[in-house]
Amino acid sequence: MRLVRLLLILCITGMIFAHKINIFATVEGDRIYTQSYASDGSKIKGGLIEVYDKNGNKLLTGKTDSLGEFSFLIPERDDLRIVVTGGMGHRAEAVISADELPQVKKEPGAKQRQEKKSECGKESITPAIDTASLRIMIEEAIDTRIQTVIRMLVEQKKKDVGYVEIIGGIGYIVGIIGIIAFFMGRKKNV
Repeated sequence: MRLVRLLLILCITGMIFAHKINIFATVEGDRIYTQSYASDGSKIKGGLIEVYDKNGNKLLTGKTDSLGEFSFLIPERDDLRIVVTGGMGHRAEAVISADELPQVKKEPGAKQRQEKKSECGKESITPAIDTASLRIMIEEAIDTRIQTVIRMLVEQKKKDVGYVEIIGGIGYIVGIIGIIAFFMGRKKNV
């Protein structure tokens, strides 16, 4: 009887942790974009997003859309903790350090403007951006995205298999053995 209880607890533990949710956050310009999904790949629709500073003060809240996505303007240049809460209390966090957030700066070429007459005779203002400034802007955007991907890969490598995963795996194995034993016991009785 004790063995049956142990097997039941192990199986339930494995099922509970099989529905873990994840959140990924990336910085693009002055915005942070998040994607939230369950361990089976389904999107977290209508999940509650909360953003906290390093002191635990809540800066903003929102909801994920039908694709499990949510974006927001960077509220301040500080270490940010982004928390998503899905159904049945499932929760995940992503942390973005202040170092990953951009400095508030003016875009290259923003002050350089040229006025020219349009065909209708009205003046229009067009920004004058040289190729060197454009190249720098593109390289900075690519570097930001690459740094985010590298950070995410490093975080994944840091995550070792914990006791929760081990217990869940053992629960599945024991559950499968229990099912096999059940059917083998029925064959002998028939």
